[in-house]
Amino acid sequence: MTDKTTPDNESVTDAPVRRGIKSYVLRAGRMTAAQERGLKEVWPRWGLTLADGRQDLEQLFGRKAPCVVEIGFGMGKSLVEQAESHPETDFIGIEVHAPGVGKLLDEADKRGLTNLRVYREDALAVLADCLPEASIDTLQLFFPDPWPKKKHHKRRIVQLPFVELVRSRLAPGGKLHMATDWQAYAEFMAEVMAEAPGFVNTAPAETAPFVERPAFRPLTKFEQRGERLGHGVWDLIYRRD
Repeated sequence: MTDKTTPDNESVTDAPVRRGIKSYVLRAGRMTAAQERGLKEVWPRWGLTLADGRQDLEQLFGRKAPCVVEIGFGMGKSLVEQAESHPETDFIGIEVHAPGVGKLLDEADKRGLTNLRVYREDALAVLADCLPEASIDTLQLFFPDPWPKKKHHKRRIVQLPFVELVRSRLAPGGKLHMATDWQAYAEFMAEVMAEAPGFVNTAPAETAPFVERPAFRPLTKFEQRGERLGHGVWDLIYRRD
Protein backbone atom coordinates (compact mmCIF):
# COMPACT_ATOMS: atom_id res chain seq x y z
CA MET A 1 0.00 0.00 0.00
CA THR A 2 1.18 3.52 -0.76
CA ASP A 3 1.73 5.88 2.12
CA LYS A 4 0.49 9.45 1.85
CA THR A 5 3.33 10.94 3.79
CA THR A 6 6.89 10.11 4.70
CA PRO A 7 7.38 8.00 7.84
CA ASP A 8 8.55 9.89 10.92
CA ASN A 9 11.01 8.93 13.60
CA GLU A 10 9.57 11.08 16.34
CA SER A 11 9.08 9.31 19.64
CA VAL A 12 5.45 8.81 20.54
CA THR A 13 6.18 10.22 23.99
CA ASP A 14 7.72 13.48 22.74
CA ALA A 15 4.46 15.39 22.39
CA PRO A 16 1.94 14.51 25.12
CA VAL A 17 -1.66 15.58 24.67
CA ARG A 18 -2.38 18.69 26.71
CA ARG A 19 -5.56 20.65 27.18
CA GLY A 20 -3.88 23.71 25.62
CA ILE A 21 -3.05 21.92 22.36
CA LYS A 22 -6.07 21.18 20.22
CA SER A 23 -6.23 18.14 17.96
CA TYR A 24 -8.78 19.92 15.77
CA VAL A 25 -9.33 23.22 13.98
CA LEU A 26 -12.75 24.85 14.01
CA ARG A 27 -13.86 25.70 10.49
CA ALA A 28 -16.66 28.07 9.61
CA GLY A 29 -19.33 26.72 7.32
CA ARG A 30 -22.81 27.53 6.12
CA MET A 31 -25.63 25.73 7.87
CA THR A 32 -28.46 24.02 6.04
CA ALA A 33 -32.04 24.28 7.24
CA ALA A 34 -31.88 20.69 8.53
CA GLN A 35 -28.67 21.37 10.44
CA GLU A 36 -30.11 24.51 12.01
CA ARG A 37 -33.24 22.56 12.97
CA GLY A 38 -31.09 19.92 14.67
CA LEU A 39 -29.27 22.51 16.75
CA LYS A 40 -32.34 24.56 17.63
CA GLU A 41 -35.06 21.95 18.07
CA VAL A 42 -33.33 18.66 18.86
CA TRP A 43 -30.29 19.83 20.83
CA PRO A 44 -32.33 20.74 23.96
CA ARG A 45 -33.37 17.07 24.20
CA TRP A 46 -30.20 15.20 23.26
CA GLY A 47 -27.37 17.73 23.59
CA LEU A 48 -24.89 17.63 26.48
CA THR A 49 -22.31 20.15 27.73
CA LEU A 50 -19.36 20.18 30.10
CA ALA A 51 -21.50 22.22 32.48
CA ASP A 52 -23.71 19.15 32.96
CA GLY A 53 -20.82 17.61 34.89
CA ARG A 54 -20.16 13.94 35.57
CA GLN A 55 -22.83 11.77 34.00
CA ASP A 56 -24.64 8.78 35.42
CA LEU A 57 -25.12 6.88 32.16
CA GLU A 58 -27.91 4.70 33.49
CA GLN A 59 -29.81 7.80 34.55
CA LEU A 60 -28.91 9.66 31.35
CA PHE A 61 -30.44 7.01 29.08
CA GLY A 62 -33.03 5.72 31.52
CA ARG A 63 -31.70 2.16 31.42
CA LYS A 64 -28.63 -0.01 31.97
CA ALA A 65 -27.07 -0.84 28.59
CA PRO A 66 -23.68 -1.09 26.84
CA CYS A 67 -22.30 2.33 25.92
CA VAL A 68 -20.31 3.25 22.80
CA VAL A 69 -18.57 6.63 22.56
CA GLU A 70 -17.41 8.02 19.22
CA ILE A 71 -14.98 10.93 18.97
CA GLY A 72 -15.18 13.06 15.85
CA PHE A 73 -18.25 11.69 14.08
CA GLY A 74 -18.13 14.24 11.24
CA MET A 75 -21.57 14.57 9.67
CA GLY A 76 -22.80 11.66 11.78
CA LYS A 77 -23.99 9.26 9.09
CA SER A 78 -22.21 6.17 10.39
CA LEU A 79 -23.01 6.94 14.04
CA VAL A 80 -26.72 7.31 13.29
CA GLU A 81 -26.64 4.02 11.36
CA GLN A 82 -25.02 2.27 14.32
CA ALA A 83 -27.55 3.69 16.79
CA GLU A 84 -30.44 2.62 14.56
CA SER A 85 -29.01 -0.87 13.94
CA HIS A 86 -28.26 -1.48 17.63
CA PRO A 87 -31.20 -0.21 19.71
CA GLU A 88 -29.96 -2.32 22.63
CA THR A 89 -26.83 -0.12 22.88
CA ASP A 90 -26.48 3.50 23.96
CA PHE A 91 -24.27 5.87 21.96
CA ILE A 92 -22.54 9.15 22.81
CA GLY A 93 -21.07 11.22 19.99
CA ILE A 94 -18.47 13.96 20.47
CA GLU A 95 -17.90 16.50 17.68
CA VAL A 96 -16.88 20.17 17.69
CA HIS A 97 -18.21 21.21 14.29
CA ALA A 98 -21.72 22.68 14.41
CA PRO A 99 -22.90 21.51 10.95
CA GLY A 100 -22.09 17.90 11.78
CA VAL A 101 -23.76 18.08 15.18
CA GLY A 102 -26.84 19.67 13.67
CA LYS A 103 -27.01 17.11 10.87
CA LEU A 104 -26.70 14.15 13.24
CA LEU A 105 -29.37 15.50 15.60
CA ASP A 106 -31.78 16.22 12.77
CA GLU A 107 -31.33 12.75 11.28
CA ALA A 108 -31.54 10.97 14.63
CA ASP A 109 -34.78 12.78 15.43
CA LYS A 110 -36.29 11.94 12.05
CA ARG A 111 -35.49 8.27 12.64
CA GLY A 112 -36.98 8.38 16.12
CA LEU A 113 -33.77 7.36 17.89
CA THR A 114 -33.63 7.65 21.66
CA ASN A 115 -30.31 5.86 22.33
CA LEU A 116 -28.04 8.70 21.20
CA ARG A 117 -26.63 11.75 23.00
CA VAL A 118 -24.22 14.39 21.70
CA TYR A 119 -21.46 16.64 23.02
CA ARG A 120 -20.20 19.63 21.07
CA GLU A 121 -17.07 19.90 23.18
CA ASP A 122 -13.38 19.03 23.31
CA ALA A 123 -13.24 15.23 23.57
CA LEU A 124 -10.44 15.30 26.14
CA ALA A 125 -12.53 17.46 28.46
CA VAL A 126 -15.58 15.22 28.01
CA LEU A 127 -13.59 12.09 28.82
CA ALA A 128 -11.88 13.65 31.81
CA ASP A 129 -14.76 15.59 33.33
CA CYS A 130 -18.03 14.02 32.18
CA LEU A 131 -17.71 10.28 31.66
CA PRO A 132 -17.31 8.01 34.71
CA GLU A 133 -14.42 5.60 35.09
CA ALA A 134 -14.97 2.09 33.70
CA SER A 135 -18.27 3.14 32.09
CA ILE A 136 -17.63 2.71 28.35
CA ASP A 137 -17.79 -0.56 26.44
CA THR A 138 -16.23 0.79 23.23
CA LEU A 139 -14.53 4.01 22.25
CA GLN A 140 -14.42 4.70 18.52
CA LEU A 141 -11.96 7.06 16.83
CA PHE A 142 -12.48 6.90 13.08
CA PHE A 143 -10.35 8.94 10.66
CA PRO A 144 -8.99 11.59 13.05
CA ASP A 145 -6.96 14.43 11.57
CA PRO A 146 -3.53 12.87 10.84
CA TRP A 147 -1.63 16.17 11.11
CA PRO A 148 0.95 14.82 8.63
CA LYS A 149 3.58 17.56 9.03
CA LYS A 150 6.12 16.63 11.68
CA LYS A 151 5.87 20.02 13.37
CA HIS A 152 2.15 19.35 13.90
CA HIS A 153 2.47 15.83 15.36
CA LYS A 154 1.92 17.25 18.83
CA ARG A 155 -1.66 17.94 17.72
CA ARG A 156 -2.43 14.29 17.00
CA ILE A 157 -5.07 13.10 19.43
CA VAL A 158 -3.52 9.62 19.74
CA GLN A 159 -0.80 10.13 22.34
CA LEU A 160 0.01 8.19 25.52
CA PRO A 161 -1.90 10.55 27.87
CA PHE A 162 -5.00 10.27 25.65
CA VAL A 163 -4.76 6.48 25.54
CA GLU A 164 -4.32 6.28 29.31
CA LEU A 165 -7.39 8.49 29.78
CA VAL A 166 -9.38 6.26 27.44
CA ARG A 167 -8.29 3.15 29.35
CA SER A 168 -9.55 4.64 32.61
CA ARG A 169 -12.98 5.22 31.06
CA LEU A 170 -13.24 1.79 29.43
CA ALA A 171 -14.84 -1.00 31.40
CA PRO A 172 -12.64 -4.08 31.88
CA GLY A 173 -12.70 -5.87 28.54
CA GLY A 174 -13.80 -2.67 26.79
CA LYS A 175 -12.33 -1.84 23.40
CA LEU A 176 -10.58 1.08 21.75
CA HIS A 177 -11.26 0.97 18.00
CA MET A 178 -9.29 3.31 15.73
CA ALA A 179 -9.25 3.65 11.96
CA THR A 180 -7.23 5.88 9.62
CA ASP A 181 -6.42 6.12 5.93
CA TRP A 182 -2.92 7.49 6.59
CA GLN A 183 -0.43 4.65 6.90
CA ALA A 184 2.14 6.73 8.80
CA TYR A 185 -0.51 7.68 11.36
CA ALA A 186 -1.64 4.04 11.61
CA GLU A 187 1.95 3.05 12.39
CA PHE A 188 2.21 5.91 14.89
CA MET A 189 -0.99 4.68 16.59
CA ALA A 190 0.45 1.17 16.82
CA GLU A 191 3.66 2.54 18.36
CA VAL A 192 1.69 4.49 20.97
CA MET A 193 -0.40 1.42 21.84
CA ALA A 194 2.71 -0.75 22.12
CA GLU A 195 3.90 1.56 24.90
CA ALA A 196 0.52 1.93 26.60
CA PRO A 197 0.00 -0.35 29.60
CA GLY A 198 -3.21 -2.27 30.17
CA PHE A 199 -4.18 -2.99 26.56
CA VAL A 200 -4.16 -6.16 24.46
CA ASN A 201 -4.07 -5.99 20.67
CA THR A 202 -6.92 -8.08 19.24
CA ALA A 203 -5.29 -8.44 15.81
CA PRO A 204 -4.40 -11.96 14.64
CA ALA A 205 -0.72 -12.68 14.11
CA GLU A 206 -1.02 -12.67 10.32
CA THR A 207 -2.26 -9.05 10.18
CA ALA A 208 -0.93 -7.58 13.45
CA PRO A 209 -0.90 -4.86 14.58
CA PHE A 210 -3.90 -4.20 12.30
CA VAL A 211 -7.19 -6.03 11.87
CA GLU A 212 -9.21 -6.54 8.73
CA ARG A 213 -11.96 -3.98 8.35
CA PRO A 214 -14.72 -5.17 10.74
CA ALA A 215 -18.12 -5.68 9.14
CA PHE A 216 -19.76 -3.83 12.04
CA ARG A 217 -17.98 -0.56 11.20
CA PRO A 218 -20.20 1.31 8.75
CA LEU A 219 -18.54 2.29 5.49
CA THR A 220 -18.47 6.08 5.44
CA LYS A 221 -18.84 8.26 2.35
CA PHE A 222 -15.33 9.48 3.07
CA GLU A 223 -14.00 5.92 3.06
CA GLN A 224 -15.91 4.96 -0.09
CA ARG A 225 -14.30 7.86 -1.92
CA GLY A 226 -10.90 6.78 -0.62
CA GLU A 227 -11.43 3.23 -1.86
CA ARG A 228 -12.22 4.51 -5.35
CA LEU A 229 -8.97 6.47 -5.27
CA GLY A 230 -7.04 3.41 -4.12
CA HIS A 231 -6.36 4.64 -0.60
CA GLY A 232 -5.77 2.06 2.10
CA VAL A 233 -7.55 2.01 5.46
CA TRP A 234 -6.05 0.61 8.65
CA ASP A 235 -8.16 -0.55 11.61
CA LEU A 236 -6.70 -1.13 15.08
CA ILE A 237 -8.71 -2.66 17.92
CA TYR A 238 -7.32 -2.97 21.44
CA ARG A 239 -9.00 -4.48 24.49
CA ARG A 240 -8.56 -3.17 28.01
CA ASP A 241 -6.83 -5.96 29.88
